[in-house]
Amino acid sequence: MKTRLLLIAALLMAAACTKSADRELLDRTGAKVTVGPVNRIISTAPSNTEIIVDLGMADKLVAVDRWSVDVAGLPGGLPTLDFFYPDAEVIVGLEPDLILANGHNATGTGEDPFRLLREMGVPVAYISMSKSINDIYEDIAFVADLLQSPEKGRALIDSMRAQIDEIARAARALEHRKSVYFEISPAPEIFTFGKDSYLNDMISVIGAENIFGNDNWIVTPGAEAIIDRNPDVILTNVNYIDDPIGELKSRPGFDHINAVINNRIYQIDTNSSVRPSSRIILALRQMARAVYPEIYGEQ
Repeated sequence: MKTRLLLIAALLMAAACTKSADRELLDRTGAKVTVGPVNRIISTAPSNTEIIVDLGMADKLVAVDRWSVDVAGLPGGLPTLDFFYPDAEVIVGLEPDLILANGHNATGTGEDPFRLLREMGVPVAYISMSKSINDIYEDIAFVADLLQSPEKGRALIDSMRAQIDEIARAARALEHRKSVYFEISPAPEIFTFGKDSYLNDMISVIGAENIFGNDNWIVTPGAEAIIDRNPDVILTNVNYIDDPIGELKSRPGFDHINAVINNRIYQIDTNSSVRPSSRIILALRQMARAVYPEIYGEQ
């Protein structure tokens, strides 16, 4: 009897310690998430994965989305999962302490694909679509807080800030700001971006002006609007057609655009421009060198 009582007491103490170790936080969408010590993470988006890796926590990952497989620093052999319709049984079998989800994981109906897992007690924290460089800083700080390593988050943010400030300082000497059109989807379904986007922030950092900078977030411009706004430089991160730059040059009427006339069309790294993480610096430097080679040639 005494041994049994001691065992029950030990179990109760362990449960109490576990409960006291849990923390309730607001994720980046404002939803409550209760999380304890995190040693096993499932990441559902490459931007999340990059943040975890750059915080020095790659060893905590037990599975990632299929787009994360090319993230530098990712441990080999991790299972890759489909998070549009996640397999709850497989995920539970991985025994995650945390699923770090992303705003684009919602289904076509807008439903939370991880609702069942939440109800089963698996902590799920969302990072929403980052709309500014400052949002990316806050995403990093949030993930670092989740993983109880705020000091690593501050160090990573400070490193980003220092590099971005270095680029911004060089831009202050500019007397004339070049106009830029940045294409993220080619014809016939052309997409670019306006304000409330971190890519728009990046154009401002290098001392240029987005020709659609007064429009809201995702923009679907017609060819005439691009021609009328006549950008000095065109940037594209499209990488899924054979010749993105050649395709731009060949569009009807584009031969009247200054960027085309002066051969100022440049390819920007896709991953570092579409993934809101600490690795946007690569795309930022490419953008700076493309638009102002005379200033940023050695950056």
